[in-house]
Amino acid sequence: MHFPGRFAEQIIPDQTHRLSLSFLVDDLQVRRGGIGANIAFGMGVLGCRPVLVGAAGADFADYRSWLERHGVDCRGVRISEVAQTARFVCTTDEDMCQIASFYAGAMSESRMIELKPIADVVGELDLVLISPDDPEGMVRHAGECRQRGYTFAVDPSQQLARMNGEQVREFIVGAKYLFSNDYEWELLLKKTGWTEAEVLDKVGMRITTLGEKGAEIVDSKGPVVHVAAVPELSKTDPTGVGDAFRAGFIAGLAHGLDLERAAQLGSYVAVLVLETVGTQEWLFDTAEAITRITGAFGEEAAKDIAAVLP
Repeated sequence: MHFPGRFAEQIIPDQTHRLSLSFLVDDLQVRRGGIGANIAFGMGVLGCRPVLVGAAGADFADYRSWLERHGVDCRGVRISEVAQTARFVCTTDEDMCQIASFYAGAMSESRMIELKPIADVVGELDLVLISPDDPEGMVRHAGECRQRGYTFAVDPSQQLARMNGEQVREFIVGAKYLFSNDYEWELLLKKTGWTEAEVLDKVGMRITTLGEKGAEIVDSKGPVVHVAAVPELSKTDPTGVGDAFRAGFIAGLAHGLDLERAAQLGSYVAVLVLETVGTQEWLFDTAEAITRITGAFGEEAAKDIAAVLP
């Protein structure tokens, strides 16, 4: 929402102990989001059949329909009987100051989800990506993957601030891929107390996004791949760019691309989200994709990636 004024002008400093304010807003935009849903949406657009796992409320019906229309299998979503779907509500004023609230709601029930019954319904799980969610649920799902032998990837991202060192260490051990941005990577090292070598001894490889510098893939032997960012046409909204990279990268691997080509596809999907307001409002055009990937990475890369595009 947008408030056509300034919050600071409405606050009386010596009365903050009895603060009671209401802002008449002049704009309301409701957008779909959630990291797991953003990644699943992107994979669906790219021709995969991702299975979304998480907890939502009875208000999820419209969102479910949207995701299913874009190729996402929602049979792994638990519907809460008591809580609404998690949501972020934010009001921004003329100074770009914000007053916001995050309602976790049904998200806290994700710890009750077991993966095996979902696998029994949808079939073999090629890769389980555990993205930011209820911290207890994240740790539990990683433990079940290790116990049952499911190949899994971890993406602690925003929940690194909430998780303690012991939780982070327990979460990441045994993962094939560790996703983060460069700031989160440094925070993860601080939280775990491990060196980079110690982390890479416990996971297959790390995939670290570097903003305008692209992304790097590193394993215990050192850097494997560095991929540049695709030049943007505009910087419209950075929300969800990391989710889009993950969607493109994982979809590329699922379609048989190697690490470098998969990361290049991820870089392209990321820039589409950067150029769009909202995390699931971007549009994919194959001809445009080939042209821009050629410009960014060359004809050989474009040819390889074009072979798997929908």
